[in-house]
Amino acid sequence: MRAQSPGSPALDLRVTKRLLWVGGAAYPLQNVARVYTFVLHPKRKEAVLLFLKRTALTVVVAVALTLFGTIATFLARDDESFGGVMGFIWFVTVGGLVYYLVDMLAVLTASSHYVLAVESNGRSTALVTGHPGHLDQLVHQIAHAIEHPDTELNVRVERLSISNPSNYYFGDTVNMYGGTGNTGMASG
Repeated sequence: MRAQSPGSPALDLRVTKRLLWVGGAAYPLQNVARVYTFVLHPKRKEAVLLFLKRTALTVVVAVALTLFGTIATFLARDDESFGGVMGFIWFVTVGGLVYYLVDMLAVLTASSHYVLAVESNGRSTALVTGHPGHLDQLVHQIAHAIEHPDTELNVRVERLSISNPSNYYFGDTVNMYGGTGNTGMASG
């Protein structure tokens, strides 16, 4: 969940007459919908809320199973039949809580990354990282290359390496006020 450190493997970002190459991936210049820079932030708030939700649910289930087992043991008047099962329930509960904690800490300790994004008309997006000034300059150079097909460009950028992309916010932030269940619609 970290960007490659300086001196780490870099990749070529090239513009030829009709293609934008990001490493080994080729994007036809006419299909590039947007080129921009932004800060890629981890989903810290969501990670904490997910941890709390998982923890609460796990503890409630463990307590319910323990209560059920205690009542069953009392009604059966057998003090030893449920002891091993109860130990297993709490062992799994503690293991789950540790897993949830580690999962949350991975997101909380993840760093933000300044990235250059290239979006195509389809669903694909290329992300690279580097020095902010260099990436901002590359946005202008790529935009110039799109407008002027005879332009060629070849630069080195840093490869963005994150272990779990779902732990990050991608795309634009939209604030909507009022209503519930808002759905975007394209008018035709």
